[in-house]
Amino acid sequence: MLTQTQIENKLDRILLKVQKPGRYVGGELNSTVKDWDAVQTKVALVFPDIYDIGVSNVGLKILYDQVNQRDDALAERAYAPWLDMEALMREHGIPLYALESKRPLACFDLVGLTLPYETLYTNALNVLDLAGIPVRSADRDETHPIIIAGGHSTMNPEPMHAFIDAFVIGEGEEVIHDIINVIQRVKCQTSQVTSDLRPSTFDRDELLRLLAHIPGVYVPHFYEANYLEDGTLSHIEPTIADIPKIVTKRVVAKLPPPPTKFIVPNIDIVHNRVSVEIMRGCTRGCRFCHAGMITRPVRERPVDEVVEALEAAVKSSGFEEIALLSLSSSDYTNVLELVTKVGEKFGGTHLKVSLPSLRIESVSIDLMEKLRDKRSGGFTLAPEAATERMRRIINKYIPDEDIINTTREIYSRGWTTIKLYFMIGHPSETLEDVQAIADLCKRVIAEGRKVAGMRVKLNAGVSTFVPKSQTPFQWVSCDTPEQIRAKQALLRRELGRDRSIKLSLTDAEDSFLESWLSRGDRKMAEVVYTAWKNGSKFDAWNEGKKYDAWMEAFAEHGLDPLFYTHRQRRTDEVFPWEHITAAVRKNFLFQDFRQSLEGQIRVDCRLDCFACGILPTFAQIRRENPGDVWKCPDVKSPGKKAIPQGDNVNGAVTSDQLAVNSLPVVGG
Repeated sequence: MLTQTQIENKLDRILLKVQKPGRYVGGELNSTVKDWDAVQTKVALVFPDIYDIGVSNVGLKILYDQVNQRDDALAERAYAPWLDMEALMREHGIPLYALESKRPLACFDLVGLTLPYETLYTNALNVLDLAGIPVRSADRDETHPIIIAGGHSTMNPEPMHAFIDAFVIGEGEEVIHDIINVIQRVKCQTSQVTSDLRPSTFDRDELLRLLAHIPGVYVPHFYEANYLEDGTLSHIEPTIADIPKIVTKRVVAKLPPPPTKFIVPNIDIVHNRVSVEIMRGCTRGCRFCHAGMITRPVRERPVDEVVEALEAAVKSSGFEEIALLSLSSSDYTNVLELVTKVGEKFGGTHLKVSLPSLRIESVSIDLMEKLRDKRSGGFTLAPEAATERMRRIINKYIPDEDIINTTREIYSRGWTTIKLYFMIGHPSETLEDVQAIADLCKRVIAEGRKVAGMRVKLNAGVSTFVPKSQTPFQWVSCDTPEQIRAKQALLRRELGRDRSIKLSLTDAEDSFLESWLSRGDRKMAEVVYTAWKNGSKFDAWNEGKKYDAWMEAFAEHGLDPLFYTHRQRRTDEVFPWEHITAAVRKNFLFQDFRQSLEGQIRVDCRLDCFACGILPTFAQIRRENPGDVWKCPDVKSPGKKAIPQGDNVNGAVTSDQLAVNSLPVVGG
């Protein structure tokens, strides 16, 4: 293995041959460099996409801050090199290294992979291979780092089970410390000091057993999947005693103070700004929304804490844009007060302020006026569907007139560009519903021209719906390729001639790939591996995607991709993620699914608790953290259940509750 000095010398010879060498040199303002020999545990945090995207990732920033607050540990960063850099690294024998110290990833104790979306899976394998770490977990020994993955996509970890030693399910701020403490305990018991080119050795099996006992940590090695003759799952069960049959996500009761020492990148990146999370979770209950279901409960940060964090971060970084992040920023209880205080604090500084996620029905005129002085070029709204019928089905009901009135008010107050986000492929969607997207866009532009003239513009982003795990729509199938192409062709015909409207469509093949990986079982791991061996990486990039490699991988392993995408799930089917729970009961999700078929809506659960399962699961930490930080009812008595738990805490659906063949086929 190359030393730090050897890597630096080799980099000197190749960096001028690649695009954007600033991606690979480190040394950024506010990066943390610690004395390697002064700490017990070395953590490499890896975002398996390019630097330009990874530096902005808020989850990685949080973990970097949390680990580096410890005196006994350090965290460094690594990103996937772009194609040109990877080729030169392999040619010159340079392993993937951490930016802060230039040490190979293989000499760290823990390598943490952030996996917010499924198209990073082949990149994750490529990162491990480029680092000189065996790609398969079974091939690693005591001299290799422990490989842990977290992020939203790990709510179904099975397609990556063969490559990851342990998954963090849920939120990482607290569990990262539990993991480091376990690593230190095992190393103290079993390690012998080795060269600094390798992590000190430890009893790997013992470490994995201890990790499996940490709440919110899933170690796939200790679980076995059993299948029925039709290829669906019979059950998934632990193979050793004393570990949970169902791994429940980890949550933090109160959001810790946000990071304020933002790394200032060496190059221009996708989101070159200060980003502070103002709240976590969502109470709206959109049935298609994976993030909204898996991040419950809602927890809000106090206004003053957010403003102080913004001030400290701007002062330490010099960024000229700040973003107030959440899944639904306008649902933040004190959003008007927050925007007012931000305006007062940064008045006259020319800082741009953005609320990236606004809901049409909660965008008030007052909020628009508060944002007026801080506006950038556009205003983003997401109706997701263009007919009231479809918005009832997806539980994002907004009357048509509210959309028109809101967009008219935005244009009239000086914004020239509005972005509207839609999805096609929702359950029971017809071509008439897709035509309505085009009609709504035309009407928005027409109304905008009435109040602001011909300079108004509309960006319409249209993605293809993928049914996600842990959501009410996990039972439905995806649209077929023919259905998607027909819907996209309709939109191109209807909107392609108006220069004021910019239409962006998601590639259908990208949606199929996302669906295979997000809904796959353990058999998909071999498909992922073979696709990577056949050259797949950077699957979300036009320069990298190789759809044929995936088709070849499916064929090699005798699997039908349609089994994962275009098959209607039985109501009593065991899902590949059945042993993982976001604490939203399966019974609740199924009931919500049934209501969608009838066009019934649920109101914001801040207004009415629907007993989704969050409170019984986290009753103790709720009791310990009363008050309005959580947007859930208080749990008043340890001896009483706050809400009915249904059949069981884990939410298994019984045959009595489901009429197995009573559901109409939806979604294709």
